[in-house]
Amino acid sequence: KKPTTTIKYHRRLESRNCLKFHLRIGTSSELHRASAKSFIVAPSGLQQHQTLTRRKSAPPSTLSQAGAPGSKRIVLKESSSESDLDLPFWQRTWFIVLLLLMAISFFGLALFLFLTLDSDYTSTPVSAASEGVQITYGSAIKLMHEKTKFRLHSHDVPYGSGSGQQSVTGFPGVDDANSYWAVRSTDSSKQGDPIKSGSIIRLQHMKTRRWLHSHLHASPISGNMEVSCFGDDKESDTGDYWRLEIEGSGKTWRQDQRIRLQHVDTGGYLHSHDKKYTRIAGGQQEVCGVKEKRPDNVWLAAEGVYFPVTESK
Repeated sequence: KKPTTTIKYHRRLESRNCLKFHLRIGTSSELHRASAKSFIVAPSGLQQHQTLTRRKSAPPSTLSQAGAPGSKRIVLKESSSESDLDLPFWQRTWFIVLLLLMAISFFGLALFLFLTLDSDYTSTPVSAASEGVQITYGSAIKLMHEKTKFRLHSHDVPYGSGSGQQSVTGFPGVDDANSYWAVRSTDSSKQGDPIKSGSIIRLQHMKTRRWLHSHLHASPISGNMEVSCFGDDKESDTGDYWRLEIEGSGKTWRQDQRIRLQHVDTGGYLHSHDKKYTRIAGGQQEVCGVKEKRPDNVWLAAEGVYFPVTESK
């Protein structure tokens, strides 16, 4: 025989031939679970006690078919406490919204940095140039080649050919102490005096104290006139003289003005191009002198220390 389970119940007369029973299953904590089942037993006769045989239960939320006459009809009803959560859109998609906001923030920061920070190769000295800072005698400046953005540079390394004097190159970086040149006069002008177009000046390399120089020796790469550094604080000659030519209508040298420097003795213009050294000064480009005016002759005053204009008494 199959094992049977006997359930004792208290009969309460609901209607004439109908009895209602409730089965209490499990502990009180289990009654609060998501699936709480109640059984309604409708008797077909007036019997007070009945034996129920345990059978395989029907699938949830479905009604069992009626049994044979004289048997009890068991109706299984399932109630669920779970309900679909109707959350607002922002609560269901908050993570996506957060990622989107972060992406927009990073893009804005990158755009700000791109527009405001100086680039070693593509930017010009905007901060001072926009104010038209005046360049005076005694100022220590860097000269930037307009076309390639390389700075006029020198170091205590001699040429391996030509004059054998200290070499002069174009340097790609901005933060290099060997690219500073002091602007000196060739007459009675004093420190702080403005520099007029057509003035003859000298450029002294701040690190080695030698003068920007040129002569008829051939430059190492292109074979044009060599540009070198020569002399010291006590030694200088006319090979160190350069005539300032300001492009446009400017009368005195300001930082936002394009200039050319013409060598007095040879007539050559201070020149550079994208031809680079590969060995001792690898990555640095040649600086030389050429007779003709070319777009590669143009320079701009870049970073530096500028003495203010001396007020006339």
